[in-house]
Amino acid sequence: MSGVILASTSRYRRELIGRLGISVTCMPSPFDEEAAKGALRALPIAERARALAIGKAEALGGQYPDAVIIGSDQMGELDGEALGKPHTAENARAQLRGLAGREHRLHTAVALHHRASGRTETVVDTHALVMRALTDEAIADYVARDAPLDCAGSYRVESLGIALFERVRGDDFTAVIGLPLTRVVALLEGFGVRVLG
Repeated sequence: MSGVILASTSRYRRELIGRLGISVTCMPSPFDEEAAKGALRALPIAERARALAIGKAEALGGQYPDAVIIGSDQMGELDGEALGKPHTAENARAQLRGLAGREHRLHTAVALHHRASGRTETVVDTHALVMRALTDEAIADYVARDAPLDCAGSYRVESLGIALFERVRGDDFTAVIGLPLTRVVALLEGFGVRVLG
């Protein structure tokens, strides 16, 4: 194995992978995520996230065949419909109004790919999140203060967004932020990359 690459420019994922204290190169994947989303619509939402994570990792494999490449994707789900990134404050407010007082799921997929050996291993971490009942005023205040425009579901639980929730259930809270580190450590060790010792 020749190094670890995180196929992402997400500042959240960069910060999370940095917690592990290993040498990781972060770079954008050439994978066409928007084109792939259309082709994946028939899949369950968790499996769409998995397929996108695989696509991001494998798209860099040709350039870096000896590296372990980490791809990740995150998709929210409410009533069987996907929750994406809002991109605008208006969309964020609308998305939060739809989530207020309800439970939704957040699927965080990770794929590790090593082109030279032909291996790709994946995992999907799913959290169930229950949002508090929120007034339009509270929603507008939150969006103005936290600007969660690049976050699936329109919230940042690592900052003020935690105040939106009654309950968060799952195995690894770092998954909600963008990368389930407990799963990543186990996958890396499966590829011979040791985080400790």
